Amino acid sequence: MTETGGTLADRLARAITLAGPMPVSRFMAAANADYYARQNAIGASGDFITAPEISQMFGELIGAWLADLWDRAGRPSLHYVELGPGRGTLASDALRTMTMVGLRPSVHFVETSPRLRTEQASRVPEAQWHDDIATLPDDAPLVIVANEFFDALPVEQIVRGGSCWQQRLVACQDILFVPVAGSPVPNTIVPEHLRDAPVGSLIESSPASVAVVRDLAARIAKQGGAALIMDYGYDGPALGETLQAVRGHGYANPFEAPGEVDLSAHVDFAVLWAASAVAGANVHGPVTQRDFLGQLGIATRAAALAKRSPARAAEIGAAHMRLTGDSAMGTLFRAMALTSDGWPQPAGFA
Repeated sequence: MTETGGTLADRLARAITLAGPMPVSRFMAAANADYYARQNAIGASGDFITAPEISQMFGELIGAWLADLWDRAGRPSLHYVELGPGRGTLASDALRTMTMVGLRPSVHFVETSPRLRTEQASRVPEAQWHDDIATLPDDAPLVIVANEFFDALPVEQIVRGGSCWQQRLVACQDILFVPVAGSPVPNTIVPEHLRDAPVGSLIESSPASVAVVRDLAARIAKQGGAALIMDYGYDGPALGETLQAVRGHGYANPFEAPGEVDLSAHVDFAVLWAASAVAGANVHGPVTQRDFLGQLGIATRAAALAKRSPARAAEIGAAHMRLTGDSAMGTLFRAMALTSDGWPQPAGFA
């Protein structure tokens, strides 16, 4: 974009006027970059709340999961990496748990938002920051956590027209952004069993997610270590739109007010699994968040916290149910792990 003044909506409108409608992925990437740089996104006072903000149990159990792997791998020197670490809450809770058993890794955050880096520094002052995974250290195994990271990466959309599949674009009419059908795409990029779907059917994909997970898996296969990916998602490819916007803990129009709402899309775990395996990592899962946290002992941890603080027992029980309940995050969210050869089977994926 040649013009930089005004709001993101102004800049996107000018870009579309000059060059024509843009892919959904470009619109989503620009909107989220602007949003996370400026907005108070996470927490009760923000637009949405993530699992680490619901309860300390989440981060503590992930810290215990990492410490168990490290111990059974022979207690090597390693680096802790978190992708999109939010306000630093998960890392703070996980690192506290790891420290209790003698695991004190160096800490590396992949984060581009100056606002979030400031919040993360207040909770994890020893962290080192990276704009992307290319600059992560390569001198020791990595243990990587990506919680609600992949859902924020941009998605491509194609829509079934009358006689072909077409790329979905974002146009601007007056001051409104609207999705429109663009140029035809080759039939070969459409999964064979979906090619004859009804007119109006939509398919999403995320080349950005594939690129990131492939690089992570290759790093782990080469350096040693493990990665834990937790997000809401499905096993694709599948028909249907999952692109959504959240504002003030409620749903909004994803094409309205870019940069002022959080955009996300459900994660295709089948694609992440395949890309990770091809890159050389051992892949475990996915399993539901309910089953993963259940195998790690969340019920026991919740009971212990409630016994220690009886006045908070109802709050702790509600958080437990929110993280694991079938009508909450329990089955919508999934967990998948990557490990290198020589590292043990991770807990939670029996």
